Amino acid sequence: MAVRIYADNGCDLDRDLLESLGVRLFYMSTTFKGATYFDRLNLTPPQFYRMIAESNDLPSTSQVNLGEFQVEFERVVKNTDDHIIYIAFSSGLSGSYQSACLARHAIDPRRITVIDSKSASVGYGLSVVRAAQAVRRGLNRDQVVAEIDDNCRRMEHVFTVGNFDMLKRGGRVSSTAATLGNLLNIKLILHLVDGKIVPLEKVHGLKRAKKRLLDIMEERGKDLTSQLIGICYSQDYEGALEIRDMIQSRFGCQDFLISEIGAVIGSHVGAGTFAVFFLHE
Repeated sequence: MAVRIYADNGCDLDRDLLESLGVRLFYMSTTFKGATYFDRLNLTPPQFYRMIAESNDLPSTSQVNLGEFQVEFERVVKNTDDHIIYIAFSSGLSGSYQSACLARHAIDPRRITVIDSKSASVGYGLSVVRAAQAVRRGLNRDQVVAEIDDNCRRMEHVFTVGNFDMLKRGGRVSSTAATLGNLLNIKLILHLVDGKIVPLEKVHGLKRAKKRLLDIMEERGKDLTSQLIGICYSQDYEGALEIRDMIQSRFGCQDFLISEIGAVIGSHVGAGTFAVFFLHE
């Protein structure tokens, strides 16, 4: 039986890459000023960041609808003999995983596997890429699941936000803290712990923040030169390339996956955000 890999747009990978890998996509939505958008389908990341820069309105995001999972899972189960593996955006950040589990139990638990990546953005995307590559190597469902589980378990997400405005508008920091943080040029470094965003430390200035991202890579990473390293950014591609060059120079890494943060995640972190993704031991 063939294996089909599904993901959602929380992986922040371009549609062309996903199509080339044979990965099907579900869509979380972004609502802004009464209109609903889907990352990279009818709203590009640059369009999104221009929109939020020109308005004081706060975008909102929604998980993948239960009905969408049910329709697609039922279609595949009814018309093919394929196994379905859906790798979900972190359950600590979205309800999409729980909705997919409900659809799985309602349709066919034996042929549908739902995995909580406990990951986001390109960190999540790296596990999707590894899954697709495993399918192409001819691995069976259990072997593909083992590859995904290994990647999700070992994936590190370390990132710095550009400023505190989106965190303030989303209620994640107080107005006073946001104002002081921006005035003092403080950069907040965060990471994911069990699929949830947790503040790690604060540094002064973007240059120090980028260096600290690499310090943490050195502290936590394992065999960095043999890995596909993930980098994501929002509205600063040149800054992402600078981080890539810093990683190449310091660690000798050659393989990178660089992608811009889409509207779903960008609604919460805003422009000027950078993240690095790599595997620990």
